[in-house]
Amino acid sequence: MRFTPALMQGKLLRRYKRFLADIALADGTEITIHCPNTGSMRNCLFPGEPVWFSTSANPKRKYAHTWELMGTPEGGLIGIHSGNANALVEEAIKQGIISELSGYDSLRREVKYGDENSRIDLLLEGAQKPACYIEVKSCTLLEGEQGYFPDAVSLRGQKHLRELIQMVNLGHRAVLLFVVQHTQIHSVAPAEHIDPEYAKLLKMAALAGVEILAYRCEISPTEIHLAQACPVRV
Repeated sequence: MRFTPALMQGKLLRRYKRFLADIALADGTEITIHCPNTGSMRNCLFPGEPVWFSTSANPKRKYAHTWELMGTPEGGLIGIHSGNANALVEEAIKQGIISELSGYDSLRREVKYGDENSRIDLLLEGAQKPACYIEVKSCTLLEGEQGYFPDAVSLRGQKHLRELIQMVNLGHRAVLLFVVQHTQIHSVAPAEHIDPEYAKLLKMAALAGVEILAYRCEISPTEIHLAQACPVRV
């Protein structure tokens, strides 16, 4: 995924009201940008470090700019736009990067499924193959040298794990795919210290036959894409 038009750069001042952030441009001008991330963004906020943002031509938008990337003090990059994760996975499937998800004839998005009124992120279907239900999660929480998910208690995430278990029980294929949007994360684990119920359900899902995958992103101020698999510790 290339950033088109090119991203602009500033420095983070603060994030607030969940969906807003103030940044300073090179000339000292301060602007407010949209923060497209519903999570806590724990360990992803570094005031004074560089941010990159996109600009919309839509005149109806209250905030024309959208936060895309965050630089870390160590020189790493974080994909802030959690909504990009689904598009990155779809792109990678079509390009054959995710070998585990190859060989299907069709891909559908946001299909209703399960008993808890959910929509699956991606549904793969093909002749002579069981349907493959893919739930995508963006992982950005780094603590020490370990990446974790979630970064806050996630009732929605817990629900999705229950739904995936149900799909396996119905004879389908179910996949939980962590998209690692942090260049300093090299493996993923459930954040049991943050959401113990999620960690418990993840273990149950793995035992039930839900496939747990993680793929790291290569990130630069010009593009972001899934590059390679990384370990998941369930």
